[in-house]
Formats: sequence, C-alpha cells, structure tokens
Amino acid sequence: MKTVQISLNSIDKVKSFVNDITKFDVDFDLVSGRYVIDAKSIMGIFSLDLSKPIDLNIHADNDVETILSVLAPYIV
Repeated sequence: MKTVQISLNSIDKVKSFVNDITKFDVDFDLVSGRYVIDAKSIMGIFSLDLSKPIDLNIHADNDVETILSVLAPYIV
C-alpha cells in the first residue's frame, strides 16, 4: 500500500480524479480525519472536507509508478 496526499479543491478536479482512478483495477481509499471512503465514489468524496489535502491510500503491489504518474496533477 502507498499513501500520498492529494488536493481536490474544485468540482472539476473531483470529476477528473474519479475518471482517472476508475481506469485502474485496484482499491483506493480517501482518509480525512476519522472518515475513510472509497475514492471511486464521487458522492463519498463530496462528503469530505475538500478545503485541505486528503490522504489517498493506494492498495496496489505493482503498477504503483503508473498510478502515481496519472495522479500527479492532484498530489501535493
């Protein structure tokens, strides 16, 4: 598992983020405080406080570098 901090501070960023990660067949969790939600759930993302960076847990053993390159615009 790899953890990175991401910023999703606009509606357009949230939509493009969900579109980008749904291309991968691995699990992603967003962690904000005590809340953990599925990062592929656009409704779940909007239930979080998006004003500050959020931790993204990537549950992948391989292909992590490819995933990180796709997610580079969101990583802080």
